[in-house]
Amino acid sequence: MVENYDAIQPAGSREPPASISFAVWAVTSTFALVLVGLIIGAPLLQSSHPAFSASIYKTFSFVCHQIPERSFHLAGHQFAVCSRCTGLYSGFAIAGLIYPLVRSLKRARTPRRLWLFLAPLPLLIDFSLTYFGIWQNTHASRFLTGALLGSVAVFYIMPGLIELSLAVTRRFSSLPLP
Repeated sequence: MVENYDAIQPAGSREPPASISFAVWAVTSTFALVLVGLIIGAPLLQSSHPAFSASIYKTFSFVCHQIPERSFHLAGHQFAVCSRCTGLYSGFAIAGLIYPLVRSLKRARTPRRLWLFLAPLPLLIDFSLTYFGIWQNTHASRFLTGALLGSVAVFYIMPGLIELSLAVTRRFSSLPLP
């Protein structure tokens, strides 16, 4: 991976790498916030816009089991995803927002892979202990273990997206203009 994008900026580039990095961060963070908004908005929209709410639930049903007993509820209706998935999306969104305060957007280097393997351990322990009947997990434990994994994932996904965007930009900037 590339440590510093300035070192590989293509000659004659119209857009500096910093603006590409910022755009990737802004789009990714906005997308994550919209997802969290939809998750929380689905129960609120059930009475005023039931068709739109139903489409939100249907869309999220492809990635989450949506078991009511394992979901947060708002206005008498469950969130669009379970509490663990709510944690994953929320953790990703919050970490995504603060990402530029923690790491430079110009760095494509990810943290050591060890952190990527350690982040899901609390989630796996929480799941396993409940599965084997040793203890019963709660909305809070599901949410927190999901949020931990989601927030760590940002530090691997964001550099990859920035690097991919830079590669695509470099590829298309080398094409002749019509």
